Amino acid sequence: MTKNKKRKVSARELKFCRAYAETGNAVLSALRAGYERERAEEAGAMLLSRDEILSEIGRLLDRRLQIARQQAFAGYERIAFGDVTDAVRLLFKGDDFDGDVSGYDLFHVAEIKRPKEGAMEIKFFDRLKALEKLEQYGQQERSGPSDFYQALVGGISRLKNSDGEGDASA
Repeated sequence: MTKNKKRKVSARELKFCRAYAETGNAVLSALRAGYERERAEEAGAMLLSRDEILSEIGRLLDRRLQIARQQAFAGYERIAFGDVTDAVRLLFKGDDFDGDVSGYDLFHVAEIKRPKEGAMEIKFFDRLKALEKLEQYGQQERSGPSDFYQALVGGISRLKNSDGEGDASA
């Protein structure tokens, strides 16, 4: 077996990488990239065997994950600190409500019920849970370098102490 030589990724191969990062399906991705239907399965398999293709797919997936994390953070922020005025307006419309919610910002709403009595119930997402998620996110962001730094400083400190104790007892 010969080792795959690293080649430059063509525009068509980049289309494959983007489609694969989106779908996780090699055949569909090959079709979207413009490979012939009869060769799509073979082309997908061959492309996935190349290191530079896998590297590009990995880069794209990492970027998608980063964007998803940012979107989740923004969503939690919106739930924790956002305005619920539109949901309250909807609640007080009562019998005048015609079912049209276009134009209302209901991002904070987890559930809307209209029991048989005609009243309306609106359940909101939990702001405290959203704040907890934001705090966890902040701790993860801060923990990387500072934990390492603290471990490094602690290790140096212990080395200094053990050297000093060794000199005194000798």
